[in-house]
Amino acid sequence: MGNETIIRADQRGLALGEAFSRRELLYFLVLRDIKIRYKQTTLGIVWAVLVPVVQLIVFTLIFGRVAGLRPDGDYPYPLFLLAGLVPWTFFAQAVTQGSQSLVNQQQMLTKVYFPRLFMPAAAVGGLFVDLLISCLVYVCVLAWFRFLPSWQVVFAPLFLFQTLFAATGAVLLLSAITVVYRDFRYVIPIAVQILMFASPIVYSVSLLPQEYQWLYALNPIVGPIDGLRSAILGKPWNVTAIAISAASSVVLFVIGLAYFRKTERRFADIA
Repeated sequence: MGNETIIRADQRGLALGEAFSRRELLYFLVLRDIKIRYKQTTLGIVWAVLVPVVQLIVFTLIFGRVAGLRPDGDYPYPLFLLAGLVPWTFFAQAVTQGSQSLVNQQQMLTKVYFPRLFMPAAAVGGLFVDLLISCLVYVCVLAWFRFLPSWQVVFAPLFLFQTLFAATGAVLLLSAITVVYRDFRYVIPIAVQILMFASPIVYSVSLLPQEYQWLYALNPIVGPIDGLRSAILGKPWNVTAIAISAASSVVLFVIGLAYFRKTERRFADIA
């Protein structure tokens, strides 16, 4: 009788060591998601350029011209607006698409074992390419307005990383919940729309009363948006809001990863 090898998931803690040891698989899953997303569209990667440009034009007309919103500093409103749209668009797309990653790939869950958290993580990682392209669009818009960023721009990558971190935590939590409770997938798009208006995309955090800003900053995307504006446009740092939002991102990631690990052993049975 031949030898049998049984592969089981590492049930110790959060299993980050197991995921790191198999990180090459995550790379190929991210690459696969990128290829599939652009291969199935007519314009391909051009969409990654068109989306932020169209959003900038529409939002500027609606909120800048019609609603009369103004930035909180001496810089054009489109630059203020795009600094909010860049991280928000990535976060919203990652949450919307990543939360469905396990449900949409049921066959992989039932046929072969691999670190399950790679599936939602790959969905987020694939969209990171769009985030980088949006940043290049922002550079072009800065050049169009002949605006020279402040020296604080060196901190911009930190806020892009925080956006990635917060999105990953949210996706891990929501993708696991969606597998267990299928009706929850109809709630996520509505929640994302509500969160959009509860985030400082078209307006500044400074518009809120000082005593409520800490509560507002519990939104994990507030810090990346406000911090990115300070880094690029040179506006004063709202250290309290950025710190609270960063702490909220860490808590979200830990809760998301813990819940994902708790429920993943049942994925193959209920997917």
